Amino acid sequence: MLTVWGRRSSANVQKVLWLVGELGLPHQHIPAGGDVGGLDDPAFRAMNPHGKVPVIADGATVVWESHAILRYLAAVHGADRFWPADPAVRAAVDGWMDWAQTALQPAFLGGVFWGGYRTPKARRDEGAVARALDQTVRYLTLVDAQLVDRPFIVGEDLSLADIAIGAHLYRYFELEIDRPALPRLAAWYDRLRVRPAYREHVMVPFAELEGRLAF
Repeated sequence: MLTVWGRRSSANVQKVLWLVGELGLPHQHIPAGGDVGGLDDPAFRAMNPHGKVPVIADGATVVWESHAILRYLAAVHGADRFWPADPAVRAAVDGWMDWAQTALQPAFLGGVFWGGYRTPKARRDEGAVARALDQTVRYLTLVDAQLVDRPFIVGEDLSLADIAIGAHLYRYFELEIDRPALPRLAAWYDRLRVRPAYREHVMVPFAELEGRLAF
């Protein structure tokens, strides 16, 4: 059986569990990190020397890093559904996935969510948070434009690109922040949040993380 290590309130773990849910894979979830700890245990470090979640074990195969896990699960269990075999389509999916991790995630998750929500008020750099929010909005405006003629990021169907980006939308829309009207982004979010796997694994309350910097 597939085993997933990580805390359910981790955005990167949520990406993996969302895809596991979309694939309907039987799995065992083992909490790790946060209050549970365990990231420095020798057995965990043997799986991921970096001591971070998520980590999966699929039989004898161990994979770490969220986007590597997404690609692995889609390739092995997805039957061309979420990570198409066509090189041109796959490249488009990969481009948005990499962009989500190197551009959107640092701005929103690192700058807005960590810099703002997760940092105690007395220690926040409000100017830095405001700049990160401005950058986040610019990035999401690009997503809004991408959706002008399609229901999902690269076409008619959900792909890994949607998972990599869409995993952040629940927090974006739930935080008390200024959000400009981006109607296509909002409609896409509506399409995501009616999916059972998204509701179960991404729309997870995160109040436990407010003002808390520890993993």
